[in-house]
Amino acid sequence: MHLAHRFISSLILASALTAPVAIIASPAPQEVQVRVYDTHHKDYHNWDAHENQTWLRWEDEKHYSHHEYAKAEKKRQEEYWNWRHSHPD
Repeated sequence: MHLAHRFISSLILASALTAPVAIIASPAPQEVQVRVYDTHHKDYHNWDAHENQTWLRWEDEKHYSHHEYAKAEKKRQEEYWNWRHSHPD
């Protein structure tokens, strides 16, 4: 009986010591990030939910019909980045 109690105690101690390591070692979910290159200003921009909201605001301000950035004409994309550089967050 004493041996079984000792074995169970050791098992509980070992699991308690390894649980935090297992939690830390698990990879965190990666957020997919899209980077857009601005050819005129020669820099990259991360396209995220905030940038998408800014794009929608810009379209409304310019009275353009809605298009996804990726499907918009190159001229319109350049116009957006020119506006965006003069309107930082």
